[in-house]
Amino acid sequence: MTVDDGSDGQRLDNFLMRELKGAPKTLVYRIIRSGEVRINKGRCSADSRVAAGDVVRVPPLRLADKADDSAVPGREFPVVFEDEHLIVVDKPAGVAVHGGSGVSFGVIEQLRRARPQARFLELVHRLDKETSGLLMIAKKRSALNHLQDQLRDRETGKRYAALVWGHWSASKKVVDVPLLKFVGSDGERWVRAVPNPQDPSADQAKRSISLVRVTEKLPQHSLLDVTIKTGRTHQIRVHLAHEGHSIVGDPKYGDFEANRLMARGALRFDRMFLHARELRFTHPATGQELTLTAPLPPACENLLAALRKTAPTV
Repeated sequence: MTVDDGSDGQRLDNFLMRELKGAPKTLVYRIIRSGEVRINKGRCSADSRVAAGDVVRVPPLRLADKADDSAVPGREFPVVFEDEHLIVVDKPAGVAVHGGSGVSFGVIEQLRRARPQARFLELVHRLDKETSGLLMIAKKRSALNHLQDQLRDRETGKRYAALVWGHWSASKKVVDVPLLKFVGSDGERWVRAVPNPQDPSADQAKRSISLVRVTEKLPQHSLLDVTIKTGRTHQIRVHLAHEGHSIVGDPKYGDFEANRLMARGALRFDRMFLHARELRFTHPATGQELTLTAPLPPACENLLAALRKTAPTV
């Protein structure tokens, strides 16, 4: 196989897992360790980097039939920014970013289906299915690596709008509580806060930091601006719930009865009020500082308007 420009700089194991559809990871690593895989006729290891134009030799393999993607409907999403290096879309709530865990397809599969001519489309980061807002997708391997390095080094700014139950204290500006991922008895992936260093799981929890600012106080709610300094799974949702103010409509960590009443009552709000509203990063090719924004979805704006009307007049 000849490495194309889109795979330039990729690790060998990741390159093979992408190219050898249906090959188990164990098989990929076995043929690398045994020396049956060569790059330009030379020996290599799983963490070797391939370059555009390299010739990768792979032994004959019997693979499972490639999954049929004909059932994936092509779909474009509202584009906030696009050039030859990356796309930033405004993802709607209720749409997964990728298939898996009971979801057959997501944004990335639908976008690939809608753009069959695109040689490379990969998620730079993720958003929960229930969260709306800005999502980055790389169109080149070099852009993917550059942007993910920025995320890893905390050189990007990711701000969210969140509506929570109750009145958030304006003096509570930082939530610095470690988070631990685990699989519950229901088989679902969960995250819990681990504030006590004496907790038996404290050494496995990862430090997580969220900066919180109140942007509007409502009679029974607070509209918050949240900036995440770390990108842990479900970070904002668990941090805010840990502080006693769960996100409106959160089906996993929220106030289930209050959410049910809001969804079925006059307000008819049946999504989670968490929106990735601003993204700041350095362009991977030009070095330009970009700040992109996505307005609140109409459902969220309508809810805020309705809640403001219930405020007592002075």
